Amino acid sequence: MTTNTRDPTHNLEAAMTPEQAWQMILRQCHQPDTASDRWPSEAPLSDDDHARQLLQLFQPLVSPGAPAGNRRVSVVAQMGQSLDGRIATVTGKSRYINGQDGLVHLHRLRAVSDAVLVGSGTANADNPRLTVRLAPGPNPVRVVVDRNRRVPDSHYLFTDDAAPTLRLVARDNQSPPPPAGIRSGVQEIPCLSGGEGPIDPKEVLSILEGLGLHRIFVEGGGQTVSTFLTAGLVDRLHVLVAPMIIGSGQPAFSLPEIDSLTDALRPQARMVNLGSDMLFDLAFDAHH
Repeated sequence: MTTNTRDPTHNLEAAMTPEQAWQMILRQCHQPDTASDRWPSEAPLSDDDHARQLLQLFQPLVSPGAPAGNRRVSVVAQMGQSLDGRIATVTGKSRYINGQDGLVHLHRLRAVSDAVLVGSGTANADNPRLTVRLAPGPNPVRVVVDRNRRVPDSHYLFTDDAAPTLRLVARDNQSPPPPAGIRSGVQEIPCLSGGEGPIDPKEVLSILEGLGLHRIFVEGGGQTVSTFLTAGLVDRLHVLVAPMIIGSGQPAFSLPEIDSLTDALRPQARMVNLGSDMLFDLAFDAHH
């Protein structure tokens, strides 16, 4: 009789399921000091294509280390669009451009984030919950950039008590200083410059960093994602493209005009077939 002297963890790693890979990702993200997994620096990638895909996609998002530049927060943004670059019809209908696999990926992005952020237009039109329902993981803090209080108080974000919600509104001379911490329920924080122009995303990140939120997921909408992109504050962008042609409607990105293609944004790119959608995994942090 021969004795098998191979490392017993080898077969487990080689046979890793997508569910096991996802649990490893969650531990690395939320319990890095207690996780015993030899990942991401040492553990070999699984032979399972789906598990390997998950580890490769989420390793840059959850690995320890300071974000690019002088910031202590990292920003991941996502855009769900059609083949012709539309995120909604002319009447604002957007449910659902992306398929089930794209939606699961969206919920996974929420689960590895400290906070998920949307603009008032998206919150007003879609009435989202911004919780994790299609993938295991904790709900992030929900942040609504609602400078002029456009989002109805009856929307889920303000009524369902599923996760703490921060409502960022315009400040004035009488506004109190930002809070020192996050409490349950809804907190209205007067912290944004007034007016009708684009928000200053640096103001937003400064407030969130001060509250201990360091992994920020900018989920939408198109104008909010574009504002963060224009400011050079997006480290990673996931564009989910559905096999659909709408032909008209709201464009995904609204960026400043350029004269030459040499001025176009050219992040490092990788394409991943999710099944129902094609994911473009775009790394901007390499250019900071």
